[in-house]
Formats: sequence, structure tokens, C-alpha cells
Amino acid sequence: MQQEIQEKLEDVVDLVHKAMTNPDIELTYHIPDVAMTAENAKITQDPYIHLKYMSNGTHTMEQNIPIKMQYLKKTPEDLANLVTFYIEQFVEQIDSVEYGAQ
Repeated sequence: MQQEIQEKLEDVVDLVHKAMTNPDIELTYHIPDVAMTAENAKITQDPYIHLKYMSNGTHTMEQNIPIKMQYLKKTPEDLANLVTFYIEQFVEQIDSVEYGAQ
């Protein structure tokens, strides 16, 4: 089962990475055995994606998008769509505060 989850998360990382082409968005994947960096390798919590958004080139806003266990029942495509939806919602919220409701 663990191998299956790992493969699914690898697919999700690939799909999200391909879907997010906004240069103002920086994603860092904190997914054990899938996408870890030296600085987050010691973190022992559920997988998540760290989102950093540079609004208007001046304000940096950050948020963690958890990948909860119940989400792992979804297909990689559905899970990647859910993650990209959360990212888009976050960006829209920041932009609406930054630029006012449009």
C-alpha cells in the first residue's frame, strides 16, 4: 500500500508542477520519499505542498496545502486538480485583497 501511495504522490507532483506555470508562484513539495529537500528532510508530518505567491512583485504570501489521507483515495489527476484548485483560490483571494474586488 505504501508503494502505491508513493507512486500516486509522484504522479501528483508531476501533474501539479506541469499545471502551475505562473512565474509568481513557487511550490515546494514536502512529501516523504517523493519530493524532499535537504532542509525539509527531517520534517515528519503528513505530506503537503508549500505555496509561495509573490503578489504584485511586492508582497509574498505563503500557505501550506496539506495532502490528507482521505485525499489519497482519489486518482492522481483528481488530487492534482484539487491541489491546483486550492492554489488558484489562494491566489484569487490574495489578488482580491490586493487589488480590490473585481
